[in-house]
Amino acid sequence: MTEVAAFPTGTILGYPRIGRRRELKKAVEAFWAGTITAAQLEEQASQLRRATRERLHELGLAKTDSSIPEAFSFYDQVLDAAVTVGAIPIRFSSLVGHDGAVDLAGYFTIARGEGDNAPAEMTKWFDSNYHYLVPEIGPETKFALSSYRLVQEFTEAKKDGYLTRPVIVGPVTFLLLSKPSEGAPDGFSPLDRLDDILHVYTELLARLSEAGAEWVQLDEPALVSESVDADRAAVLAAVARAYDVLGETVSRPSIFVAAPYNSLGDALPVLATTPVEAIGLDLVRGDIPAPADGLETKVLVGGVIDGHNIWRGELEAAWQKLDSLRALSPSVAVSTSTSLFHTPHDVDDEPLLDERLKSWLAFADQKVGQVAALARGLATGKEHIEVTLAAASAALRDRQSAPGVHDGSVRERASRLTSADFGRGDYAVRLQAQDAALSLPFLPTTTIGSFPQTGDIRRARARLLKGELAHDEYVAAMRDEIRRVVALQEEIGLDVLVHGEPERNDMVQYFAENLDGFAVTQNGWVQSYGSRCTRPSILWGDVSRPAPITVEWSSFTQSLTAKPVKGMLTGPVTILAWSFVRDDQPLGETANQVALALRDEIADLESAGIGIIQVDEPALRELLPLKIADQEAYLDWSVGAFRLATSGVATRTQIHTHLCYSEFGVVIDAINRLDADVTSIEAARSKMEVVPDIKTSGFGRGIGPGVYDIHSPRVPSVDEVTELIEIALASIPERQVWVNPDCGLKTRGYTETVASLHNVVEATRRVRSRVHA
Repeated sequence: MTEVAAFPTGTILGYPRIGRRRELKKAVEAFWAGTITAAQLEEQASQLRRATRERLHELGLAKTDSSIPEAFSFYDQVLDAAVTVGAIPIRFSSLVGHDGAVDLAGYFTIARGEGDNAPAEMTKWFDSNYHYLVPEIGPETKFALSSYRLVQEFTEAKKDGYLTRPVIVGPVTFLLLSKPSEGAPDGFSPLDRLDDILHVYTELLARLSEAGAEWVQLDEPALVSESVDADRAAVLAAVARAYDVLGETVSRPSIFVAAPYNSLGDALPVLATTPVEAIGLDLVRGDIPAPADGLETKVLVGGVIDGHNIWRGELEAAWQKLDSLRALSPSVAVSTSTSLFHTPHDVDDEPLLDERLKSWLAFADQKVGQVAALARGLATGKEHIEVTLAAASAALRDRQSAPGVHDGSVRERASRLTSADFGRGDYAVRLQAQDAALSLPFLPTTTIGSFPQTGDIRRARARLLKGELAHDEYVAAMRDEIRRVVALQEEIGLDVLVHGEPERNDMVQYFAENLDGFAVTQNGWVQSYGSRCTRPSILWGDVSRPAPITVEWSSFTQSLTAKPVKGMLTGPVTILAWSFVRDDQPLGETANQVALALRDEIADLESAGIGIIQVDEPALRELLPLKIADQEAYLDWSVGAFRLATSGVATRTQIHTHLCYSEFGVVIDAINRLDADVTSIEAARSKMEVVPDIKTSGFGRGIGPGVYDIHSPRVPSVDEVTELIEIALASIPERQVWVNPDCGLKTRGYTETVASLHNVVEATRRVRSRVHA
């Protein structure tokens, strides 16, 4: 390779890619709806990338030193890598053109499915609320450089005067996040294909070098995780092999290996001996590493600005970490700890947030400014940024002393908790009482909670917020919607009904708006998956419930039907996971505060006659620490918070929970310890892969492995659902099995929802008649 270009003194690992007003989401969904063409979508995406580069330059990143990452994605960065290397599932082989490429329509079909072809499986990206699409790799996968989009986007930037840094998921992480294809033999691991995929990465590096790229960023977050399904020695050997091969490539840009979400641990000495030029260290989740041979020759990129949360932080402490890195290498740069796509764009775009609270926050744009300031200090001396460091320290002191951050009554109540507050007694006793109270049939059918949020619902909510609709009129409109949803469920034939949650904007934000200690944003959107965006709430102070939240809606719903109605709540761990949570006390303390607020809500629901209460915890696996040594403590407090919330009810009240998009085998013991009477879980997209884990664990309470994948517009056939139910019954005692979709139906349309639920109920009837014939 040619002489190594200097690494930028300050950079970020990535930036929000959906647009300040979700422009990408709207354009992509317009393309799906057929209202714009692929060319028009490409043009709108190009404009969004151009606006991002210009904004990052305004915030302090240079145009021509590779400090601006080229990290755009139409849907998902792992799918991007799969399409780049030609790893297309066999069922989608018809989408591949003669040149080996997949066009935009085909790209989205892999993500969303079509007809009988199920989409790629989706699961959580490490310990974040982002979902990635799982590649499927087998001996038959024909790796080849099949997309030049990364090169084209770099060239696009270069024409505008920007020398950017192309970003792609690294080869080891890509293979570790993949699953064996359906036809792969027993014992096959995608990591077995490392040498084959390295040829593609080598060619990609050569193409980027020809285009003029000076640096490339290979994201390797799997190296920090001890939870990946591979022997650690094999992972370290793969790291050495991959980066020796790529590093020795004659024609390539300089290689920056970024490893966000925790410390590299034993992978760092391995990387240090390879020819890569720069290594990114997450110094928010991880610590300053020990010296290692070869580190002194690398650029050490200190991720000292938290890319995973929105607090302004202590810049003085960040500076000290960067200063400590200088003992390991003379070449030190500053970056964010992770990509900023986990954060909203700009705190200055939140006019309704309290100004004092805003002074404690840093969204993506503010974090870029922090990186730029620290880079200036590295380049010219700390004395040139003392004012910036002092301002951040002053904001932190103000936050610590502000009213509401510490509430004496909340803390006093938490201090009085005893072991009796965390348990419900024997399950067999509860089961007998619930059977008598509910009289449910074999294979009871239900949904997870939400029904489609129509345009009329969203418009009514918007009019309420604008003052154009009186509160009483809004309540009347939502009650009309609930009547329709209840009638629909009874017509379909479901056994346990829900109210459909039309009044809820989001399963976490709705509760945040009704609990003390939270704030919500107007424009704080972050990407959850594909075109789906959420607005995480801000948990800034001690949490309490000033008044009942859901009781009126559930009571009204129960008055409409003789069938049991589930009360629907979001659990304490998920409220934490899907919010930006205070970082000034242990998460377990915050979780117990939220749990006590929910405990009060559950007590009021029970008093109102609601006999089934579902407390959703889809994020239980999500927050599991990446380091094994940290996991048991997390599971203790997370399970404890759920049990604290749900253990105040009578034996006849049935507690449900719901979990989705996780590798459940990792936390199956913790799920069992939740002690919910019924647990529903995602299982359809993975074709019941979780069932063996359930069987092996001896899970003994109600379980509803999902039979309808709601993250795709596909309508599953009766035969497909029947097969999934029968797979479940083959391994789980029939007395335990419930039938339900994977998740809530909020994002789906009514036509596909009604058709799918009819098929779910018909499949259940078929199985009932066969089993009890």
